[in-house]
Amino acid sequence: MKYQKFIFLLILCYLPVTAMAKDSLPEPPKGILKLAPYSAPAIELKDIDGVAFNLSETKKHWVFVHFWASWCGPCRKEMPAIQKMWNILEKEGLKMALINTSEDEDTVFNFIGIYAPNIRALMDRDGQITEKWRPRGLPATYLVDPNGQVRYQALGGRPWETKVYLKFLRRLLKQK
Repeated sequence: MKYQKFIFLLILCYLPVTAMAKDSLPEPPKGILKLAPYSAPAIELKDIDGVAFNLSETKKHWVFVHFWASWCGPCRKEMPAIQKMWNILEKEGLKMALINTSEDEDTVFNFIGIYAPNIRALMDRDGQITEKWRPRGLPATYLVDPNGQVRYQALGGRPWETKVYLKFLRRLLKQK
């Protein structure tokens, strides 16, 4: 009987350790939600210049998927922070899908030229991709892991260029 209790206790101690080992992703900063993983909806869009982007071609990389619009006040405030973050992390392997939700090319071109001139803006002209992802508001950011699983979500603007967010994103980039 004592032997059975010992085995039972040993199993109970082992289960949390194995559960933690399966999800070794870092805890996010305040305002970013860690999600139960799910397959990222497909993204096949063209940028302002007509160059195609396909999310499935970014496998083996973390992808920063961001939905925004020029009329959105928090998007305007956040976009320079995304540009600064991108200037730092692009060379470290982060991929980006910066998706405008249903605006015309001139509006997007002018906005990006002012707020994020070095980032490739994708055009969701008919809103179909936005509909598949179902953000609950703008701006909305999703972090997709190298296996194509959505792992984190941030609703509303974030100071992505600050140390705490850069440290978090760098920790993700080390996870392959």
